[in-house]
Amino acid sequence: MSVSVFIDSNIWLYALIKNQQERDINKHEIAKQLLARDIDIHISTQVVNEVCINLMRKADKDNEYIFQFSRDFIGSYSMHNQTADDLLTASSLRLDYRFSYWDSLIVASALNNECEVLYSEDIQHGLKVYNKLVIENPLGMI
Repeated sequence: MSVSVFIDSNIWLYALIKNQQERDINKHEIAKQLLARDIDIHISTQVVNEVCINLMRKADKDNEYIFQFSRDFIGSYSMHNQTADDLLTASSLRLDYRFSYWDSLIVASALNNECEVLYSEDIQHGLKVYNKLVIENPLGMI
């Protein structure tokens, strides 16, 4: 059985938007390879929203594209609506780990959906949260 992972918005954006800078091209390839692995991928409404707004802003995608993309994105992965429990868990995470508000919501979603790994460029690589979730930055070596 594959590992259950939560993938943060920044990883998705590197996979979806190929910039011309060499560093970003490398991140693009690494992110695409990660998504192609045999893993059980989880996302949240927050991730969908962040990816969509950044596709509009940074990749100049129009509403028609975003509609189709959203439908496919939500249908392809385990998508979770944020819950009251996520908000409360996020509040605890901010106290216990000093995460930012938005990062705490991502971590809470990953924890509450029993993911084993959270892939993110924004959160400390190697951190183990509540002895349940490991944060990994697949782009950290670039």
